[in-house]
Amino acid sequence: MSNDPDVIVIGAGAAGLTASTELARAGLAVTILEARERIGGRIFTLLDAECHVPVEMGAEFIHGKPPEIWHLLDRRKIPTTEVDGNNWCVKDGQLSTCNFFSEVDRILKRMDGRKQDQSFLDFLEDCCRKSNGRHRQEEAKKWALGYVSGFNAADPALVGVHWLVKGMRAEEKIQGDRAFRAQHGYADLIDIFQQELNDSAVPVQKGTVVESIQWLRGRAEVSARGPQGVMTLSAPRVLITVPLGVLQARADENGAIRFSPALPSEKLEAIGNVMMGKVIRVTLRFRERFWEDLPRFQKTNSKTMRGMSFLFSHDDWFPTWWTRAPEKVPFLTGWAPFHCAERLSGQTKSFVIETALQTLHRLLGVSVQELETLFEHAYCHDWQTDPFSRAAYSYGKVGGDGMEEVLGKPVEETLFFAGEATDTGGHNGTVHGAIASGKRAAAEISHAAAGKTKGRKPARIRASA
Repeated sequence: MSNDPDVIVIGAGAAGLTASTELARAGLAVTILEARERIGGRIFTLLDAECHVPVEMGAEFIHGKPPEIWHLLDRRKIPTTEVDGNNWCVKDGQLSTCNFFSEVDRILKRMDGRKQDQSFLDFLEDCCRKSNGRHRQEEAKKWALGYVSGFNAADPALVGVHWLVKGMRAEEKIQGDRAFRAQHGYADLIDIFQQELNDSAVPVQKGTVVESIQWLRGRAEVSARGPQGVMTLSAPRVLITVPLGVLQARADENGAIRFSPALPSEKLEAIGNVMMGKVIRVTLRFRERFWEDLPRFQKTNSKTMRGMSFLFSHDDWFPTWWTRAPEKVPFLTGWAPFHCAERLSGQTKSFVIETALQTLHRLLGVSVQELETLFEHAYCHDWQTDPFSRAAYSYGKVGGDGMEEVLGKPVEETLFFAGEATDTGGHNGTVHGAIASGKRAAAEISHAAAGKTKGRKPARIRASA
């Protein structure tokens, strides 16, 4: 009897882990190949040893009440906390509580998914043309632009209105305006997946970088380089769950996967027409929550930032910041999307930290010297230079209707695709979107494998120096 698995899963992110456990429960033998020395993909949680607080390098918030995540957390009775607190803004160099949300909502609700698609930037110019010169409306346009580029890590000149509308409608169905954190961050979710892998005896080959896939209908051979050297595995089906940025990489770039024969033209078109957003985030730990008594020089009995959750601005480096409210811990996370990320990507960690402190100086009016005295530690990860992600998460390009579906479509019942970029429900760029895509791909594979031999042992790896 052959030792080849029924399915080789490439990538141990949320989509790959979900699909693997679903397939194992269906009786299929699965082997996972993961390039990193850990599972989780763009979920990457560290524990701050000083404050015993989870620090997220990737995904952080549970957006709304998606059943894909909540069913897992509820089943294990994992405590969660809803993000709570006040939103503050910096406008004309002054700190104040935010009052722009209603105007931004009115602008966003004017987007129409039934009209011809256009970029968000073009939509803004068209929808608000009559209001040019009205200061409040112009300010709302700036905040709307910042919201779309910040929340989606998207280029407003490229992201499509149709994609944005679909995402907004999907968020409404799951109370997407609310945000939550699990007790130990997304590490709780990864622990659940790890336990399910253990229960199903699904092997994960970590530190194994897939370099090429040779395939014909009904058979694929995966070549990879791992701790034991070069290895080759064969299976009738392969599930590719790597981030879209990896599929978009040139063949000579580290982490790229070569397909022989090449993927069909419609698949290649979809890979090129779904975009990857860029983000640099940094989390700073301070000796104390110094912002609690800000803003300085305030009027008597005026509101302070003690209960701050988010801080929004138009800063060129880190326009958005947040605390861990309602937790009272001395952490601030800075978010640098799109052009801000392009400026910071590839820079040294010290440069990112210094830029972050300079930004807080400008926004909060606290001297750099005082901030440096209060600063204790920083966490950051550059997903753009990470060869196994190459950016943060996906968004839909103008005129790209249906590209996610094409991206996730199986090829000859042999090559299958999952990951947040393939989600067709409007939840691209989210962990629950990735999980949903893993479930969808597992169902497609199970259907294709119906009537085939099941329950075979994982592949024997042939290694060479």
